[in-house]
Amino acid sequence: MAELTNYEKYFQEQMRIPEVKKEYDALEPEFAIVQAMIDARTKSGMSQQELSARTGITQADISRMEHGNANPSIRTLKRLAMGLGKRLQIQFV
Repeated sequence: MAELTNYEKYFQEQMRIPEVKKEYDALEPEFAIVQAMIDARTKSGMSQQELSARTGITQADISRMEHGNANPSIRTLKRLAMGLGKRLQIQFV
């Protein structure tokens, strides 16, 4: 079994604190959106710059969204999906 990094150890310790875990879990939808954006772009073989050219969204804004430092609107998510040749689907489950 591989040895854990300092970050992984720290993360595991923090997840044992109920208040921290609750807040982390509450962010799951945002994490899922960010990961879906990154996965769709990388699976298409497209760079942020290429996606920017297709959508008119600046590369800096795409980077901020992918790092979780911006909350894209549904309109922006639709533009990203179109630029990736995909369709945006939002569900309540």
